[in-house]
Amino acid sequence: MTTKIQVKQDSRTAMLEIGMDIMLEKGYSNTGIQEILTAINMPKGSFYHYFDSKENYAVEVIHHYEQKHTADFMRILNNRKQTPLTKLKSFCETGKKTLSAQECRKGCLIGNLSQEMSDQSEVLRQELSIIVNKWRDMFAACISEGQKSGEITKRWKADALAELFLSSWTGAVLRAKTLKNTKPLEVFINLMFNDILKA
Repeated sequence: MTTKIQVKQDSRTAMLEIGMDIMLEKGYSNTGIQEILTAINMPKGSFYHYFDSKENYAVEVIHHYEQKHTADFMRILNNRKQTPLTKLKSFCETGKKTLSAQECRKGCLIGNLSQEMSDQSEVLRQELSIIVNKWRDMFAACISEGQKSGEITKRWKADALAELFLSSWTGAVLRAKTLKNTKPLEVFINLMFNDILKA
């Protein structure tokens, strides 16, 4: 790889990283292109050298975020030392710890943008939907494994439980951000693991 190509890739990655941080704080609408360039000390006009539009940039930021977080999820869900139910609980406890460390700010970029942009941009809505469905399917596979071992209830199909799990978790994160405490996550964890998923 030539130095010129490496520099180009490094600059692009830096723009995605800073955009991810700013959008987590401010959302899509309140994130300015000039703010992104200023934050990484890039000259005005550089943005359109890498991205066709702000919407195209947001799609790439979403993909960048998804790759990182899907990898984190898979590390938890592929842990062979834990049972399926324990894996799901580890996901929740890790998320709660992260949100608490952020003082119940930021949350999940996919959830934040889904709430903000689903009615504003069909392009972004479709991209966000693909990612959420991918995550739901990951949880469904874990739940199905737990159902086969007898650890998780078979009263509902794995897909339905995964939809409820992800939707409820996303809502609990939103509530935690609103209240500025993790009590909604604690309620979710208590009910989900001591009642809803329990065999």
